[in-house]
Amino acid sequence: MDGSNPFHRVAVLGPGLLGGSILFALRKRDSEANLSVWGRREEPVEQLTSTGTVQHGSTDLAEILKENPDLIILATPIGNMPQIARQIAETSPGPAIITDVGSTKVGIVEVLESIFADRGDLEFIGSHPMAGSEKTGLENADADLFEDAACILTRSPTTNLDALERVQSLWQYLGCSTSLLEPDVHDETVARISHLPHLVAAAVVKAGLEKFSGAADFCGGGFRDTTRIASGPPEMWSEILLENRGKVIESLRDLIRELESVQQALNDLDRDRITRFLEEAKQLRDQTLSND
Repeated sequence: MDGSNPFHRVAVLGPGLLGGSILFALRKRDSEANLSVWGRREEPVEQLTSTGTVQHGSTDLAEILKENPDLIILATPIGNMPQIARQIAETSPGPAIITDVGSTKVGIVEVLESIFADRGDLEFIGSHPMAGSEKTGLENADADLFEDAACILTRSPTTNLDALERVQSLWQYLGCSTSLLEPDVHDETVARISHLPHLVAAAVVKAGLEKFSGAADFCGGGFRDTTRIASGPPEMWSEILLENRGKVIESLRDLIRELESVQQALNDLDRDRITRFLEEAKQLRDQTLSND
């Protein structure tokens, strides 16, 4: 934990894995925090209210906005954010900072900055805590989810720097190490380290088990670790992959080129080439992910 909570009243919209974890983390660190939650389903909202995690909970967004939060966190699917942002722009008393936890940034930053452009008292800052899981829902939320996690914040030409600093302080308060990237660089980065690995995990499951499901009886830790993220929610990941399709396609081309090179080496019985490929990959991983 770094510093103190930089916001007095925080509203989380979407009490799933990330939204719920934010609320649990804030309550754990700040017993006096004024917390609100909005969700489409009554069950998680009621759970958070009845346990005292939040003071205010509702399935009516207007009711939550009446509490005049100075920070609003969008923890919903990316596709739902523009509609919610329009309602915030129309009904929030302000002033407020709005941030999100979405996995892509170019599209959402452009759209939401445009929505809030006519409200001088509402500022949007893009955030992406790299702390997800293949599990979903409030039942898997964890107050310590963000401890030692990376969180990327995005900066555009119109970003309010004071608002950026406050949102950055919040993520640090929750335990994250923070970095600033332009939205386009963010999407290129996560395409290669998050979105591509998800597709690879799904492809390995299909290639390994679809034609020979009996092989699952003999899977060890390597297969399970490699494919764990393939158990993530398909609808959510379809939305993410389509939203960032240009960057994902670029990374897929690079992957396919590497696989075709190995395939050719196997066809040629080229042991040296195969060994060199594996050595280069091992060396690159050992150098860049030395904290594992």
